[in-house]
Amino acid sequence: MKCVDVIWSPWRYDYITGSGSAKTSGCVFCDILNNSATDEEKFILRRAEFNFVILNIYPYGTGHLMILPFDHIPDLDTADKKITDEMMDLTKRSQTALEEIYHPDGFNIGMNLGKAAGAGVAGHFHMHVLPRWFGDVNFITTFGQTRTMPESLHTTYEKLKGRI
Repeated sequence: MKCVDVIWSPWRYDYITGSGSAKTSGCVFCDILNNSATDEEKFILRRAEFNFVILNIYPYGTGHLMILPFDHIPDLDTADKKITDEMMDLTKRSQTALEEIYHPDGFNIGMNLGKAAGAGVAGHFHMHVLPRWFGDVNFITTFGQTRTMPESLHTTYEKLKGRI
């Protein structure tokens, strides 16, 4: 019998089980906006007129950002043009900042609209910006249900703060 090493990721437990600090009575994104913590404590990198940029606290990899409208809007096609135009501008700025700081080999940029499409929070549409590197090991999520992160969210926040 072959011994298998275990890589612990206890920070994901709340997300997987829907318990603890990840549990919410409504929309997790609206709850983040409405709680009294500072933007730094919430990992909000930028507040624009209609959208905000935040680190994903359950990232697929280092630098995983999300751009979200302040308004609780379920679908892209129901959002006002001024919201989606600003969202795209923030997406471009986010990509530029991530490129300058991390020098990734590529990016995944996109949305999952609806539960069937993989949206973890289906009621509040948002854009993901995820830097990628050749040889990154995010496939381990599929096989080992674990992600490896080379730096903490606090370090990522400090690197990106004021850059987007």
